[in-house]
Amino acid sequence: MLILALDTCDAMGSVAVLRDGEVLQTLAHETSEDYSSWLLRGVTDLLKNVRLQLSEIDAYAVAAGPGSFTGVRVGLTTVKACAEVYGRGIAAVSRLEILAAQAMGAEPRVAAFLDARRGQVFGALYTRRAERLEKVGDEMVISPDRFISWVTEQAGAEKIRWISTDATSLNETPIWAVRQSLGETVDMVSPFLAPVIGRIGYQLALAKRLTTALALDANYVRRSDAEFSWHDREVSR
Repeated sequence: MLILALDTCDAMGSVAVLRDGEVLQTLAHETSEDYSSWLLRGVTDLLKNVRLQLSEIDAYAVAAGPGSFTGVRVGLTTVKACAEVYGRGIAAVSRLEILAAQAMGAEPRVAAFLDARRGQVFGALYTRRAERLEKVGDEMVISPDRFISWVTEQAGAEKIRWISTDATSLNETPIWAVRQSLGETVDMVSPFLAPVIGRIGYQLALAKRLTTALALDANYVRRSDAEFSWHDREVSR
């Protein structure tokens, strides 16, 4: 089974192609070029390098958010178009779940977070259940100190494994010192998530848990800048 995986939710995005869960090649977005011009060319180059045609892809896996509104839309729109043309299924995966899936250790709780700008993080807490992760509550956009407090409250006396692509926001929070005193640290993983997205997508495809282009939806978590601007104007009246 050939899977094409995409992540355009952040400035450091990526695309990857996998065969039966094994990565054939990855291409990272390491420039300031907009995804609207980079993505299709990147996919074309990637498939050319492994001597494949887009028509040979069996399913798509895409990061549905949270992240940049524009980036998320570009990725999902591209996947929707390809899925419609070739009649393929789509695995839509949360970036926070992608992080949590990479957590090391055996701690019963996994807290995944990403920089959300504006002094906030996108965050989610998971409980390990045998070979799977079970989300606790909803994904959120929240200040780092409140995220730490909420996760700590939910976990109680249980140990927590923290994981992110960038730990700066938590490291700069005074309350984080309490977790460090308990021996907890943040697992740092690569921001180029397409290979992991592809592996998760492969498992979802095997389990016949793919969605369609029509049903595919974004996972924004936070309101768009346009909504913030509208709200600010209303408040100022």
